[in-house]
Amino acid sequence: MFSNKVGFAAMSSSFAPNLASTVELKPSYNIPIVLVISAIPLLIVQPLVGGAIALLGLFLLFQTVTLRLQFTATDLDLYRGEKLIRRFPYREWQNWRIFWNRFPVLFYFKEINSIHFLPILFDPNTLKTCLEQRCPRI
Repeated sequence: MFSNKVGFAAMSSSFAPNLASTVELKPSYNIPIVLVISAIPLLIVQPLVGGAIALLGLFLLFQTVTLRLQFTATDLDLYRGEKLIRRFPYREWQNWRIFWNRFPVLFYFKEINSIHFLPILFDPNTLKTCLEQRCPRI
């Protein structure tokens, strides 16, 4: 066992989380695919509703392909390709929650000055694990 810069003990085992390392979440295409597939029969019955749901599904599919979430030692970073779009420092977080455990669809977190709702376009299990390790709920 050895210590890293932030004062956490890090194990040499691959099972122990290294809180100083950066974790990039893998994309999850579940929500966009469900929306696009569910829009197909709706297009026949209600073309406007089906079209709106299909467009939302395609938009979320595009977001899933282009966006990346990275958990660093101090922040949650949002990237589009190689460009950092937004940084959310953990020290400003007050609470977080993942809605609907069986089929997680929504990730909520509250910072000191703002509230964020994000569709879960990333691996929900890794998301939850990283949140529990790096930003425990109050």
